[in-house]
Amino acid sequence: MKKPLISIITVSFNSQNTIERTIQSVLSQDYTPIEYIIVDGASSDQTSAIIKKYQNKLALFICEPDEGIYDAMNKGIRSARGEVIGLLNADDIYAHPFVISKVAKAIMPYDACYGDLIYFKDKDPNNVVRYWRSSEFKQGAFAKGWSPPHPTFFVKRHIYSQYGLFNTNYSMGNDVELMMRFLEKHQIKSCYIPEVLVKMQLGGVSNAGLKNIFIQNKNILRAARSLNIPLSPLTYVFYKFFNRAMQFIQKPSRGSLYVK
Repeated sequence: MKKPLISIITVSFNSQNTIERTIQSVLSQDYTPIEYIIVDGASSDQTSAIIKKYQNKLALFICEPDEGIYDAMNKGIRSARGEVIGLLNADDIYAHPFVISKVAKAIMPYDACYGDLIYFKDKDPNNVVRYWRSSEFKQGAFAKGWSPPHPTFFVKRHIYSQYGLFNTNYSMGNDVELMMRFLEKHQIKSCYIPEVLVKMQLGGVSNAGLKNIFIQNKNILRAARSLNIPLSPLTYVFYKFFNRAMQFIQKPSRGSLYVK
């Protein structure tokens, strides 16, 4: 059976310290065919120069100003030709060279798939500080503070065509809004891969300070109302706090970190 083309999109802006590591993690995947697209927001540092070193291995390199990370992601999705689309941020890496092979195998009977994620610090992918263990989706899960780790979320392209791209009306929480729209509202078919697929460097914008955390969660509550998804603010905040605390307590097993 013909293997599906998988599009991977990386969005960057002034990411000179991490972009090369991200690119290499994609290029080291053992799966083919991969369509790798990078969308850079006209960085003012050396990000573009680093990307251009790999330009002959990219399907597309877009370098122009944008209206923020989700606008840039939408550009990449619109340009993608793959049957399956994944998004890997410019300070994230795939956990091992077999991630995309596992995704390609798991997703075929489904519309989307996702896995686990670890946060690392001090630029050392082995210095794990948080473990985001996900689970199979059940209706009503988002109301209890649940969501898949977005960098592990792979979706078939026809789902974006059918149900829309990222809603850029929100300043933060757009990734949760999109997954909530796909999984809760439209009930697309998904599967969970019970292992770490992505390693993320600690320090993202949405987690940078209490103000940003407050704004992100406020936007998620607004999005739920807009999507007509029942969600109690008190219940949501309680479970979200509990889930976040568990990420610092749980430790990934050896098997969940690397399964060939």
